Amino acid sequence: MDNVQHFEIPADDMARAKKFYGAAFGWKTRDVPGMDYAMAITTETEEVQTPGSTMPYFRPKEPGVINGGIAKRVPMMKAPSTVISVADADEAVKKVEGAGGKLLKEKQKFGNIGYVAYIQDTEGNTVGIWQSQRQR
Repeated sequence: MDNVQHFEIPADDMARAKKFYGAAFGWKTRDVPGMDYAMAITTETEEVQTPGSTMPYFRPKEPGVINGGIAKRVPMMKAPSTVISVADADEAVKKVEGAGGKLLKEKQKFGNIGYVAYIQDTEGNTVGIWQSQRQR
């Protein structure tokens, strides 16, 4: 069974959004180099360095709790979305299309920690598909 990896919140003004979530909920953010994206750290974490990766992974210490991201708003992502962790993003996209969904954005490399693709479900919602380079 594939699980929810994290959430993503779109923002028109990244600095304003990061400031808001920090002040309102105490979240910390970490910018992802070369992208209009910041990791949103919502809980106590332990920083884990994946071999071969220059980006750390912030693993939640509390079971069942997830972190997220704040991304520059784009036409494809107008509202918050969930990102689902899968073993193989290409295979997941095939299953999505077979179930009546559609691919919105092809799989692309995310830093050197994994791959992300975006799909639309049968209800018109945007959902991220995440394939980690870390062992599951």
